[in-house]
Amino acid sequence: MTTMKSVVGAASGCEVDWHGLDWAQIHQTVKKLQMRIAKATREGRHGRVKALQWILTHSFSGRAIAVKRVTENQGKKTPGVDKVVWDTPVLKAEAVMSLRRRGYKPQPLRRVFIPKANGKLRPLGIPTMKDRAMQALYLQALEPVSETKADPNSYGFRPMRASRDAAEQCFKTLVGKFSAKWVLEADISGCFDNINHDWLMNNVCMDRGILKKWLKAGYRWKGKLFDTEAGTPQGGIISPTLANMTLDGMERMLSERFGVKNSNAARKSKVNLIRYADDFVITGTTKEVLEDARELMVGFLKGRGLTLSEEKTKIVHIDEGFDFLGWNVRKYDGKLLIKPAKKNVLTFLRKVRGIIKENKTAKQEVLIKRLNPVIKGWVNYHQNQVAKETFSKVDNVIWKQLWWWACRRHSNKSATWVKSKYFMREGLRNGVFGTTVENDKGEKGIVKLVKASDTPIKRHVKIKGAANPYDPAFETYFEERLGLSMKESFRGRNRLLYLWYSQNGMCLKCGEKITKDTGWHLHHALPKAQGGDDNMSNLELLHPNCHRQHHSRERK
Repeated sequence: MTTMKSVVGAASGCEVDWHGLDWAQIHQTVKKLQMRIAKATREGRHGRVKALQWILTHSFSGRAIAVKRVTENQGKKTPGVDKVVWDTPVLKAEAVMSLRRRGYKPQPLRRVFIPKANGKLRPLGIPTMKDRAMQALYLQALEPVSETKADPNSYGFRPMRASRDAAEQCFKTLVGKFSAKWVLEADISGCFDNINHDWLMNNVCMDRGILKKWLKAGYRWKGKLFDTEAGTPQGGIISPTLANMTLDGMERMLSERFGVKNSNAARKSKVNLIRYADDFVITGTTKEVLEDARELMVGFLKGRGLTLSEEKTKIVHIDEGFDFLGWNVRKYDGKLLIKPAKKNVLTFLRKVRGIIKENKTAKQEVLIKRLNPVIKGWVNYHQNQVAKETFSKVDNVIWKQLWWWACRRHSNKSATWVKSKYFMREGLRNGVFGTTVENDKGEKGIVKLVKASDTPIKRHVKIKGAANPYDPAFETYFEERLGLSMKESFRGRNRLLYLWYSQNGMCLKCGEKITKDTGWHLHHALPKAQGGDDNMSNLELLHPNCHRQHHSRERK
């Protein structure tokens, strides 16, 4: 009760103790409101939806979670045009109280450019911390609506969904002997930059005044201010959801034209849509069917200010194959295989080569620690597809690059000497790039490069199309999927997996789920300095922020 009073007091303008907040109660409050918004959306009660959204966006709990999100994600150290970051508990507490609708005026975005795979530059608009937090606040109220209305086979930028779900849907749609033979491979030209503002204002269920301010905020580039007449900026927290809502309805329109699922018309045309953000494919029995589907898409996108990319949109036969989300989908003598795309493999190897060249004089253990996360990330992305052969080829190329790195450092030494210094034997395997390192305690351990081919290939179980994280009917379903996902995250770390299951996947401090996105910290209930040990009974898994909060309270 004391904690609740402090939260209510904070909401009315009293001081906020960031590390003293009851996050379990805060998350519970927001979650209940989000579920009520989703329920009202399903029932078509638009007035009720708006009322609940207003309550959530004006609540202390909503504001606290918004600040928590933008100060814990990857962009927490990246400032906007005001060069301000919220990196202390005091600044975070002040930020919670500063998130007010009245008098709010977003600042222009900071424009930066990042390279794309095709050599072009992708513009990003970086909002200020306050604008990011406001977007995170209103996203909490918008996401239950977008998830409830979303297309079943849309997988990009949605909670609990990933690109591997899209790949598995491609497999299910195309694997059969009598499945569709033709595929429309489509890409929307500059989707985020060209969405029609009027369409967003008339069709997105959120505070129109706030939305208009974000859309018209403009951006600053080389000291000059530019207006934004169209699009939603890439880099904004709410932008992916706005883009998804713009594109939702494609599947429904195709069903109206070619027949709903399992109808005679649908079985005849075999038209299916699989979409990930602005990349999508449509299957069909003939080229003519897909030409018709393409015209429908052109008309659908035109009303939203969007067009299909002529360069990337084409109709192909399944025997020819197509690239989608970094994979190549193709039938070989009637057998469907999804493999890592050649472009994706080359991009990955180019990145590895760049890291090796940048660290010509670095210690071996430093190079290994820089390479391992890159290799693991790429391998984990492809581990659900037919990738074993590709993994072996990649290992071979990386080994040759590392051999070049080692020989270059000792041009006057023999190959035998170089091999004995930088490569070791592990069981039956010879030539493992690794070394022995001594830690601060004087204990010796081995640091070695991970091998892509050591990762087992495992079939992914696709998410149900109708699954909604804001619908209580799917709560058990998502818990089971989270358990499978965390099993993979803790692979080879049985102690962490045991703790996660013993805590029912929850953080013991805030009561929220521990996931790959939230991260975790291994905490000693009784600190070692006070005689604690490493036994399982003395260990807990906590969120990183909850761990910091716990020790802050202890110091007080």
